[in-house]
Amino acid sequence: MQSLTTPRAGVINANLMAMCSMMAWAVGLPAAEPLIRILPSLSLTAGRMGLAGLALLVAWLVIEGPRALARARWGKGLVLGGATIGLGAYCLIVGQRLSDPVTVAIVSSSLPVCGIALEVLLDRRPLTLSLIVGLALSLIGGLLAMDWTGARPGLGLGALACLVSVVAFTLGSRWTVTALPDETPLGRTALTVVGAGLFATIAAAIQTGRGAEAANWSSLTPALWGMLLFYALASMAISQILWIKAVGQLGIGTASLHINAAPFYVMLILFAMGQPWNWMQALAAVFVGLGVLVAQKLIPIGRR
Repeated sequence: MQSLTTPRAGVINANLMAMCSMMAWAVGLPAAEPLIRILPSLSLTAGRMGLAGLALLVAWLVIEGPRALARARWGKGLVLGGATIGLGAYCLIVGQRLSDPVTVAIVSSSLPVCGIALEVLLDRRPLTLSLIVGLALSLIGGLLAMDWTGARPGLGLGALACLVSVVAFTLGSRWTVTALPDETPLGRTALTVVGAGLFATIAAAIQTGRGAEAANWSSLTPALWGMLLFYALASMAISQILWIKAVGQLGIGTASLHINAAPFYVMLILFAMGQPWNWMQALAAVFVGLGVLVAQKLIPIGRR
């Protein structure tokens, strides 16, 4: 049996973390739908990121102790989180509010393109045949996974907001790893998510002070509070720490290929709850999986 400490096993573990991260992120999106209808976008962002940041902060304190928090680079982490992760979370909610699920899915599937472009431009990663084929397979899988029934995806403000979200999240994920090299994955994630929650809360307070609609938190039923907690803890806190660990080992380009399998993970959960099996999404997941393996040269193509 292969040791869990070998480089190949490390790559496998990192890919599994990316898969689990995308699953946690995807299953939280339906929980956002009823919240988006009754809460202002900035207030919902502040509530989601604030709860996620608080949970990560407590976990960081308990697991690594107060010394880890005392020596952390709070200034850089908070600003980085607010300017990228917070912005990305807010724009995703705005995009989901202004567009439709297919438009959100199409734009979100561009995350691998953005991630690989960053690595090519900033890290001088060679654009190999394996990488190009892997990216193409992942994009095909993402398009196959979508429900095109009656869909008319648009290119309006909703799509633009989703695109800004993708770029901000890609930059934030990469910089969380590269700008905070002395922190553990938990520390990096906690710093940036707390920063996102802090900046979103301040922005929401300023917006309300200028006469914008205030969030009516008392209107949330226990079921809606449960959805908010799930949206914050599963779809952000847990998802983000797994994601940052995967990005730290695989790089943002390779890790981001996994996002196009997110609809398949949701389908698996729905199938376990009694919903019918979707063969098209299963086929889409095969394409994404092949793309991930080819991009990492775990399945070699071309000349050897």
